[in-house]
Amino acid sequence: MTVKSIWLRRIHKWVGLVIGLQFFLWAISGTAMALLSMDEVSGGEMAEHATMPIPPGGAAWAQVQQSLAGQPIQSLTLRILGLRYVFEVKTAAGVGLFDAASGAPVRIDRQSAAALAAAAHLGQVEVARVTALTEIGLAVRNHELPIWRVDFGDGANSSYYVSGTTGAILERRNDSWRLWDFFWMLHNMDYLERSSFNHPVIITVGFAMVWLAVTGFWLLFRTMWRHDVAGLRRRATPTRA
Repeated sequence: MTVKSIWLRRIHKWVGLVIGLQFFLWAISGTAMALLSMDEVSGGEMAEHATMPIPPGGAAWAQVQQSLAGQPIQSLTLRILGLRYVFEVKTAAGVGLFDAASGAPVRIDRQSAAALAAAAHLGQVEVARVTALTEIGLAVRNHELPIWRVDFGDGANSSYYVSGTTGAILERRNDSWRLWDFFWMLHNMDYLERSSFNHPVIITVGFAMVWLAVTGFWLLFRTMWRHDVAGLRRRATPTRA
């Protein structure tokens, strides 16, 4: 065996150890994510409310147009917000909400965010805390500020994230989701954003796995099979008396 083969074997073993540990983490994290209930991870069912009659919007819409002051409307949606209908109007300046019955502007403040989150919660649980986010965290990594975080005192430590612009429930997080998200981080090896499979760490590991397979086959032919073939040849050669 040459010196080159000896060093290659050593490097192969150390790289194999690192890749083996990552395979172990992939197996553990994949199993954990499969065992966790996706219904619990997603926050479970949301509370449903009876439909309400749509209010006449003639006078209200005139008030909305007055508030917009002639700004061109890019999109308009009539939807339910809590226990009332609202106009969601998008202009170049952003998104605004207006009461569909009166036309008055609707603001998503701390109190209304808590009410919207409590109305969406299936259980009769009191709101423990309402916080205005100052930066985007992992729980709302796909959304934009302003966002209200509404924490509940339930057994799952639920946190509902309410859009400060539209009042929509953006995300519902709990202990099951936090545990699932930790294992998801281990699985995709994105330790910062936890959202991408196209990052340098996992690409490096992918190339290391290819290198490990190629060098493994080379060492197999270089060492084991060569000695085996030599042994077979010795056995096949007739001995002289």
